[in-house]
Formats: sequence, C-alpha cells, structure tokens
Amino acid sequence: MTLARFDHVTRRYGEVVAVDDVTLDLDPGVLVGLLGPNGAGKTTLLSLLQGLRRPTAGTVTLFGGSPLDARRRAALGTTPQETALPETLRVGEVIDYVGGHFADRVPTAEIADEFGVTELLRRQCGSLSGGQKRRLAVALAFVGRPRLVLLDEPTTGLDVDARRTLWAAIRRQHEAGATVVVTSHYLEEIEALAQRVIVIGAGRVLADDTVSRVVARVGVGRVELSSAEPHLVAELASVVRHESDDGRDVFTVTDADDFVRELVRSELPFHDLTVRGATLEEAFLALTDALRASGSPREAGQRA
Repeated sequence: MTLARFDHVTRRYGEVVAVDDVTLDLDPGVLVGLLGPNGAGKTTLLSLLQGLRRPTAGTVTLFGGSPLDARRRAALGTTPQETALPETLRVGEVIDYVGGHFADRVPTAEIADEFGVTELLRRQCGSLSGGQKRRLAVALAFVGRPRLVLLDEPTTGLDVDARRTLWAAIRRQHEAGATVVVTSHYLEEIEALAQRVIVIGAGRVLADDTVSRVVARVGVGRVELSSAEPHLVAELASVVRHESDDGRDVFTVTDADDFVRELVRSELPFHDLTVRGATLEEAFLALTDALRASGSPREAGQRA
C-alpha cells in the first residue's frame, strides 16, 4: 500500500509556482533522498504532506486520506529545518511530552540512546548547542514509532563525525520498519543513505530513480588533467562544467570518450589525465545546469 501520494500537485504563492504538477508515490520500506537547489520546492512538498499547506491544484494523500486529518498524521514523524524547543524544559521532559501523544511510543531512555542524547537528558533545551538541538529534533521524529518520517536537512549544524553517527541511527530506524524521506544539501549524505533519489528543480521532478541509475541517466563523466590553457579546454563541446581542485583542472563532461578525442584533435597542451564516472553530486549539478540552460524542467530531464 502506498503511504503517500502526490497526484498532479501544484502549489503557488501568489505569482510564484513552488510545486508544479508533481506526481509521486512514496511506498513502504524505502529510504528516499529528496534533492534540489534552494527554492526548488522540496520543503513545500514536505509541508503539503504534513497538512501545513494545501495544494493549489491536484491531490495529496497521506495513508489513504487527507493530510489535514490528525489521525493520519499520528503515524507521521517530522523534523523541520527550523526546530523551536522550549528553552526551560529538560531534554528528557521534552521527549516524554512528545512521546506522551502516542499509544505505542519508544521509551525515553531507548530513543535517547539511539540518537546519542542520553548525557543531555537533564539539560535544559536552552543550554544545548545547535548540533545537540538537531540530534534531539531528529530523535523526536521517531519517538512515536511512525510509519513515515520526513527529515528536512536533519544534519544541519553537525560536524562530520556527528553526521555519520546520525546516519547510522537513521539507517537502524529504517531497518526497523520506518519509511524515511531525507532532504539534504550534503549530497554525500543522500549518496550514503538513500535507496531512491528524487531530484527537484523549479518545482518539478527532474529525476526519480536509484542513485546509480540517476548517475547513469545523466551520463556525465569527470576528467582531471593539468593544462596551461584550461580556459580553452573548457570551451570544448562536451564540457558542461569546469572547476579547479588543488592545482588540477576538473571537467564534468557529457561523454568522456568524446572529450578525450576532442582534446587530442584540438592539440591543446595537457598532461596527467584521469577519467572516472560521475558521483551523485556531479549528476545533480549536471541536471540543475541543464535546467538553467533550457529554462524547462521537462527539457532538462530529457537532456539528462
């Protein structure tokens, strides 16, 4: 049974179209990564699913009914981008308060241990660091044993080690039965966690598949080399992006074989050439670059 569905959903804010004719299903048991640049419509999609916004057109379904129905939302866990915690309450009191709304809640000690906040249980929320508040906010999303969890930028403010610790906790919750949707600016995070990746641009779906298939669909490669004239190399037809990394020039290309042939024919000087496949980040950048170039989400998806 599909947990949630967007059926030709559009959401406008005045003249701004935040979500544009999106159709998506969220099925049980999948860890989904939701990617897109700022303003792409990711947070609006999540707010529609939570019943915080209503679609301008189309239908949003949560557990077979309306997200406006509080009984449906009882099986939904969320961590928004901005979390307001009561500053004078202790961490343990906040977990108890939120957990008290659910008939089958996770015990406070158990959820605190899972998300690494045991040592904070007697601390007032107002004394927590930004990263500690973030860990608590994610823990609260899981305290009611939800069927579907929406995590909007869950690791903002965490250092690398804390992010990886939180990833492990999210994986364990997913393995225990929770379906999870994660938005993130850390593409490494989505690559590490997600089984399914949905790329959003200008309010529309540019790609929706596994990480490996999204990367393969974009079809870009990464070429590193050293050249005295990198600006001329960047003008070759197959180049879609040019960056410098630690003294070497890095080119994202539509076809690595074509690029090498073009480079040799051009007689431009180069040495130390290395070719490899694209990462999710490079695929994502290629999709959004194609969107900006075409001005059309549909054409961007087709080009990719």
